[in-house]
Amino acid sequence: MALELKQSVKLAQQTIMTPQLQQSIKLLQLSRLELTDVVRKEILENPVLEDVHNPSDGEDFSSFDSTKVPESDKTNEVMSGADAENLGARWEEYIRGGGNTGASRPGSDDEERFSLENRLVKKESLHDHLMWQLRLSNFTETEMYIGGLFIGNIDGGGYLRVNLVDITEMSGVDEAMVEGVLRCIQEFDPIGVGARDLKECLLIQAKHFSGNNPLVEAILANHLPDLENKRFSAIAKELDVSLECVVEAVKLISELEPKPGRYFNEDDPEYIIPDIYVYKEEDEFRIILNEDGMPKLRISPFYRNALSKGNFTSPTTKEYVQEKIRSAMWLIKSIHQRQRTIYKVMSSIVTFQNDFFEDSLSSLKPLALKDIAEDIGMHESTISRVTTNKYVHTSQGIFELKYFFNSSIGCLMGENIASQTVKDKIKQIVLTENPKKPYSDQKIVELLWGLNINIARRTVTKYREMLNILPSSKRKKVF
Repeated sequence: MALELKQSVKLAQQTIMTPQLQQSIKLLQLSRLELTDVVRKEILENPVLEDVHNPSDGEDFSSFDSTKVPESDKTNEVMSGADAENLGARWEEYIRGGGNTGASRPGSDDEERFSLENRLVKKESLHDHLMWQLRLSNFTETEMYIGGLFIGNIDGGGYLRVNLVDITEMSGVDEAMVEGVLRCIQEFDPIGVGARDLKECLLIQAKHFSGNNPLVEAILANHLPDLENKRFSAIAKELDVSLECVVEAVKLISELEPKPGRYFNEDDPEYIIPDIYVYKEEDEFRIILNEDGMPKLRISPFYRNALSKGNFTSPTTKEYVQEKIRSAMWLIKSIHQRQRTIYKVMSSIVTFQNDFFEDSLSSLKPLALKDIAEDIGMHESTISRVTTNKYVHTSQGIFELKYFFNSSIGCLMGENIASQTVKDKIKQIVLTENPKKPYSDQKIVELLWGLNINIARRTVTKYREMLNILPSSKRKKVF
């Protein structure tokens, strides 16, 4: 059978995502701050796109006349004696007050403007803090070099992440000098920094803060697993001491810091700016989209008028402006569509979770993306994009939109409840337990049965771990 090539025409339907549609989907899943960055970048790249909130809009400085400035705004060339005395007094006050003359700009807050927090631009790192102490130490040039190698290999928690053998080979000196420099660094602030493991870190702090306490050192050196699992009776029996002595030693150990570098790694708090506000007005809930700081976009009147009047002589220029106008109009349309979609989704959530907004967190109901999609006539993927990285401010607090979607947990009687409600119940049970006799997971199951919640022990364990709650053996407090 001979092979041959043929050309044929075939009619078929195919879904193609245009660049405009891809942009619309991308804007839908952006957070409020990300959307602001995208819009501002587009303003810089597209000359026909303008921000209505631009302070220069509508202002013309070409006709500015200096002769019309009020007399109170002009600088006097002659200064009277009283004014000179006042200036001298204010200058002395400026020197004493660290630069504050008492004269503030309208609408400014002096206390906020001159606060120490507003002047600091960089927080001191653990590496900088240790290098500062190293330079103040009475070290030789070789020891300074070895100390720099050690400090450069200390992680954020304050632990040394290099072997002494490697430092010895890099520095080319004997191991005794390397160990001596390390012991000095371990006495730097914070105490215990440069330790190679938890045991060494706690032992260094115990010797520094507790002095010579053989019982504390013995527990840290040989009974850390028992200490972690709070088997104090086994420690007392092994060391042949009373349980009261072990408890007192554990009190001292509990005051030690397992991660000496923790303070220098604390990040500044990041505050959440909600995308939506929901508040009750009379007998109904109102939904307001947060548009503070969002650029108000419009097509530049200059380019629009020039295009309508045919002021562009070059066809290439005209085509370029038309393309930029189409791009700007599609961006504005996509942003408006995004806002409308978010509003529809939030309205549907309020309808389904009305008891939550009326009552408390425990009134949260099971809800799936499919329920919202069917209610507003959209696809589940669209609902998923809308609820990603979006936050709502309510009378109960600030929540991510994903918070309102929960799986269903069966009840002994009545309707099912949301998994988030069950987690809240478990958290409340743990908070009200006796610290000396904490509830086991099986006991929590039995208490939930009393609250009409039917749940397995393994599910309680999973939810407890999701809430970062320790097991009962590690929650137990002897003192």
